Amino acid sequence: MLAANAWAGRYELDLVLRRGRRLVFCEVKAKAGPGFGDPIEMITAEKMRRLRAAADLWLVRHPECAGLEIGYEAVTLSPGGLRRIPLT
Repeated sequence: MLAANAWAGRYELDLVLRRGRRLVFCEVKAKAGPGFGDPIEMITAEKMRRLRAAADLWLVRHPECAGLEIGYEAVTLSPGGLRRIPLT
């Protein structure tokens, strides 16, 4: 883990993770009960735009990560369990 709850500009990056040559910007979402829906529903097109903008700024501030493969993922927690979901 390279960062948690890191601010880049006006946006927060929940987790920045690295394994080998892969760097992942991870959004974490949770909902308390089944009546609240699926946590993945909270990741809208606008949230993805903000995630990418924050990631771009974070990368500018961390040139040592240049050239790494970049990925975006979500981790959701709900009464149904924990899920890891690739984002596009």
